[in-house]
Amino acid sequence: MSVHEPGWTRQPGREDSELPKQALALLLRLLGTSSLTALVFVAAPHSWMISIHSSLGMGALPEAPVVWYLARSTSAFYALLGGLFWVVSFDLRRYRPIVTYLGGSVMLLGVVLLIVDWAEGLPRLWTAWEGPFVAAFGLTVLVLAKKIRE
Repeated sequence: MSVHEPGWTRQPGREDSELPKQALALLLRLLGTSSLTALVFVAAPHSWMISIHSSLGMGALPEAPVVWYLARSTSAFYALLGGLFWVVSFDLRRYRPIVTYLGGSVMLLGVVLLIVDWAEGLPRLWTAWEGPFVAAFGLTVLVLAKKIRE
């Protein structure tokens, strides 16, 4: 009986769950890799960060210890999160509750980033891109995680 014949009922099989699983693993690894690149800024020279800040049209980067602390510790945190994305991507069934938590948390983080970016007057392109992208990533992780069978 083919898919198009009357009376055919779809019996979800192993192959039905493989595509979401592969897509989710790839997505987590891509974003994990992207987050891991933040390791560069844990040790990058101040001149690099000053130049990037200026090129984004945000004026002069304040020269204060708290600025460097926040830039470096936030970069380290992004890298840590990127490593976690990689770890869970290798056993999505086992780590499904963690992946679901990450998806929901990252989606909420995207909403928070959108509000913070707007409230703090970051450039419009930054505001329009960062929060919505992060929220969409989290939502996509949630949707794909729900399709993975235990």
